[in-house]
Amino acid sequence: MSDCTNDFENNIPDTEKTVPAENHQEQQEYQLQHQENEAAYLEPGTSNSAVPTSPAAPANPAPAHAAGPTPPAAVEPIPASSDAAPEAAASEGTINSPDSKTKKPAAHRPRYTLVILGSVVGATIGALLVVLSLKFAGILDVPLLPNFSSAGKTITINAGNTKADVAQAVAKKCLPSVASLNVTAANGRYVGSGVLLDKQGHILTNYHVVARAQSISVTLGKKRYEAKVVGSDPSSDLAVIKIKAQEKDLTPMEIADSSSLVVGDWVMSIGSPYGLDQSVSSGIVSSLYRSTMLPSAAGNTIYANLIQTDAAINPGNSGGALVNAQGKLVGINSIIESKSGANAGIGFAIPSNYAVRVAQTIISGKPVLHAYIGLALQTVTPENSAHSQLAVNQGAYVAKVTPGSPADKAGIKQGDVITKINDEAISSADALILAIRSREVGDKIKVTVQRGDAEKTVEVTLGSDEVLQKAQSTGKPSDQIPDQSDDMPRRR
Repeated sequence: MSDCTNDFENNIPDTEKTVPAENHQEQQEYQLQHQENEAAYLEPGTSNSAVPTSPAAPANPAPAHAAGPTPPAAVEPIPASSDAAPEAAASEGTINSPDSKTKKPAAHRPRYTLVILGSVVGATIGALLVVLSLKFAGILDVPLLPNFSSAGKTITINAGNTKADVAQAVAKKCLPSVASLNVTAANGRYVGSGVLLDKQGHILTNYHVVARAQSISVTLGKKRYEAKVVGSDPSSDLAVIKIKAQEKDLTPMEIADSSSLVVGDWVMSIGSPYGLDQSVSSGIVSSLYRSTMLPSAAGNTIYANLIQTDAAINPGNSGGALVNAQGKLVGINSIIESKSGANAGIGFAIPSNYAVRVAQTIISGKPVLHAYIGLALQTVTPENSAHSQLAVNQGAYVAKVTPGSPADKAGIKQGDVITKINDEAISSADALILAIRSREVGDKIKVTVQRGDAEKTVEVTLGSDEVLQKAQSTGKPSDQIPDQSDDMPRRR
């Protein structure tokens, strides 16, 4: 039982406890060209080309980015003249399996795909990302914002009530706090959702909802407002927008501690699927700690420690709320796993602990920083291992080490193959990116490398990607961004 008093300062833990829904003319302009950037902020600069799959392939395989499955293409929206539900559109790529092992690309026959969904509601396109999960970390501790609080009527939700009673009570409590976003961009109009954070009008949503926005119209309750983007963190697909409204008209969402979730917990998804404002669907927490990466217009997007749910998530739900049985926010709905691009009962939400911390950092005007190690990587496979005569047949091959980076200071060298982080086996470059992103700036990790026939373990103190972010935003070169990685050499 809990009341409706929203106190971000008391509800959000100081640190993460987890360790380990467009336009026909330009299909996926949203695709990230940033694949060479170390999604987990390992090292931008490597190519996203596939590694040769046969020993007979050329001796110089193209370097691979350090992370997850091959990014899928966007799903094309249904023509604006249609008011039917969107049809499935072809997409490519694979997703990480629950055990986080990387699958080979299956561009022509994907078993499941992670896609950006597009659907039409009248002349409006609904955007939603479809994806799996990761492990977040890398946000520097910042003071909790004192204005993250709200006073409202107390609504007590009795866990002993029937499911219908709980759903009705939760919907009544939370609907006033979930916004519908109508975004106008150069290539069309899009719908998304958002969660009201405070009485100052800050709304948390997905970056991919507002990334190309020229204007944003927000519907909250029965009122409509114009909104401006306050800031964003593209790499974690989060953004904050702000509306001007009277405090009496705003009911901020209560925030839960997402780290207290367990598999089987009841949850409700709230948003604007296909532009249908104020829609709810319920389900359970199907799994926790899912992780993956997808490309975006601004670079690789890392989805870490995602909450998996069977509550229906569809185009237009992006940025909306996933709430618990007490009517408190536990996640920001972001992506789904699907063969067709439509809801298949496998949706994912960014945990509220992480999402709110990012929002607080953005609102404070500070950069959102992520852990950084300073490597350009290539995935080792049995095929290229045999071709290059490596001592191991899986891991993350070090193609470049940035001078002065944490990896360099720890003694990691070009040609090393990273096989473990602490006690966690590293089977690919993707796995290493996810492992780094699950850590905080300043964390110390033990890195096991295979150097020739010898195995070595070194300690690395993770740095910050602030220099990288500045270089990428200005387009200026940085000594923290390595040149194109070398081809994997043949061992002699």
